[in-house]
Amino acid sequence: MLKEKLKEYKIILASGSPRRQQFMKDLDIDFEIRLKEVEEIYPEKLKGTEITDYLAELKANSLKESLTDNEIVITSDTIVWHEDKALGKPTDYEDAFTMLQSLSGKTHKVITSVSLMSNTHIETFNDTTLVTFHPLKDEEIKYYIDNFKPFDKAGAYGIQEWIGLVAIAKVEGSYANVVGMPVDKVYRHLINFVVKK
Repeated sequence: MLKEKLKEYKIILASGSPRRQQFMKDLDIDFEIRLKEVEEIYPEKLKGTEITDYLAELKANSLKESLTDNEIVITSDTIVWHEDKALGKPTDYEDAFTMLQSLSGKTHKVITSVSLMSNTHIETFNDTTLVTFHPLKDEEIKYYIDNFKPFDKAGAYGIQEWIGLVAIAKVEGSYANVVGMPVDKVYRHLINFVVKK
């Protein structure tokens, strides 16, 4: 259905994330991947959704000049927001271990922002999911990091992996958002974006 509505447009996904790429395939729309390295630095005063909105737009704006008529680029950014600070991707093993220890037995927010951009218009939206972890033993954390190496994931975990099966007690909100993209919102916003364009 969405493919038909987008037939006059070229959709570009500016993400190297296999999970986001799979979501786009699952939506059954044609797209190409266009990557541009962006230094993901944001002003320290930003909090929660302000951070992910800022970074999603930063990524989109880096590609703006390359867009031609009827091209729509999709960019996205995800953080784990916990105890009033952002947890991005861990820098190393120790950082991943510390992150997972801090999430153990507590509830955190997973925030994802998505920007849709044409050469004339940008629209940014976000979604927040609450995730509650069971208490984790150090040996469980080590097992997960050793076997799944979650260094490319915000908060040092992937909900679709082993840790999601054994350690997550509750998810309030969009599961897909925790995996990497609020697909239901992407679907609806894409349809509206094309209508407005």
